[in-house]
Amino acid sequence: MKRFWTDVAIDADRVVTLDGRPVRTPARVPLALPTAALAELVAAEWRAVPDRIDPRAMPLTGLANAAIDRIALDPAAFAAGLAAYGDSDLLYYRAESPDPLIARQVTAWDPWLDWARTRYDVHFETTAGIVHRAQPPATLARLGEAVTALDAFHLAGLSPVVTITGSLVLALALIERAGDVDTLWAAAHVDEAWQAELWGEDTLATQALANKRREFDAAAAFLFALEDGTI
Repeated sequence: MKRFWTDVAIDADRVVTLDGRPVRTPARVPLALPTAALAELVAAEWRAVPDRIDPRAMPLTGLANAAIDRIALDPAAFAAGLAAYGDSDLLYYRAESPDPLIARQVTAWDPWLDWARTRYDVHFETTAGIVHRAQPPATLARLGEAVTALDAFHLAGLSPVVTITGSLVLALALIERAGDVDTLWAAAHVDEAWQAELWGEDTLATQALANKRREFDAAAAFLFALEDGTI
């Protein structure tokens, strides 16, 4: 679609407007945002559109659309899908060798498991290797409660963080502002950093990781804008 508007504004209901007309989701619902900070970020995406709309350049609009059109219809079911990551979190599965990589994982991951233990009063089972190790039912229940308590917009922002990192624990730490964006990103990519140091960077892998980082940062900005707007 070509750009057809001149002015981008936000009305009293925090709906983004184009020349006075409300932006609508794919389901034709007005794009109303829950906070002024998020409305400003979404409006900025529309102001930045050049000649044609590129949805890939508007990740916050996409997350808001998902919250309104899809997640809000059945937030419990969506939350359950994210909570399932609590049984196979990245942080549970440690390398069997070499020792320097094991040490890096311990340094990067154990503090976040410790944080979650204290925050949610849970126990985690960690293991070496990739064979699945079930987590205690009480742990899964508590993590599930934390996710289910979130509204549709928070779930929309949490989803890409969970899927990109493979870690529900790191995603919850981000949403609760227990750690900064760079630290949590680095924790989620200890293995990739190790491989790059060992074998050198692969151009395609580096580009793919950069794309994921942009998605991660956009999701973080979306989540923070639901609170006070600061990153």
